[in-house]
Amino acid sequence: MQSDSDAAGIRRTLLAALEREPRVNLHEDSVEIGWTDGIATLSGEVADIAAKRLTLELAAALPGVTGIVDRLHTKPAVAMGDGEIADHLARELLGESAFNYCSIARQIRHERTVMREAPEQPWSLELRVTDGVVTLDGEVPSLSHKRLAGVLAWWVPGSRDVINGLGVEPPEEDNEAEILDALRLVLEKDPLVDAAQVAATCTDAVITLGGLAGNDRQKHLIELDAWYLFGVDKVINELEVART
Repeated sequence: MQSDSDAAGIRRTLLAALEREPRVNLHEDSVEIGWTDGIATLSGEVADIAAKRLTLELAAALPGVTGIVDRLHTKPAVAMGDGEIADHLARELLGESAFNYCSIARQIRHERTVMREAPEQPWSLELRVTDGVVTLDGEVPSLSHKRLAGVLAWWVPGSRDVINGLGVEPPEEDNEAEILDALRLVLEKDPLVDAAQVAATCTDAVITLGGLAGNDRQKHLIELDAWYLFGVDKVINELEVART
């Protein structure tokens, strides 16, 4: 069993690593670190999904850490209640042609509402929201559908986290080409970025972004879109910003 000094040492080491990570701002982010028998529990609130994933990665790499409990959330762009988040996401899913053949339902606390029935199709998508955390369950036709649903959930301004539990029926084997296809689809759907000059590669679930972004904000948003994709372990942002 680890002592209090072990826990303090782990915390100091992680905080030092986070200080060196430019996408984590400990002056604005709140990261709490618990420590029990090799398991690090991370909680609090960070700026965005990149900060969340990098914090978890740095914690998992520390000597002596054998497991991670993830209770980190991201700061919502807009304060929204659970019902408002669910309604927003349900509208996006209903309006997305890729999900035309899926039954869609939303659940808030114990109240479940069927938004669309597709009785002749095997696919269904159910969304739940609890304290700003969106959970997606059901089955969709492909990994691209699963990834797109997850990104749409992340795009809701009030979302604090997304748990993507969607199954794929029939089962589909994942690969780098599938991840890149999903990234291209998402970037083309994102109204806040210009996907035309973005090039990307993927190796072992690590996406490397290259090409041009219109400005610094677009560079950041393109990186976030890549992080949002289910199954992506890391994003390396080598985008250049177009200068006029």
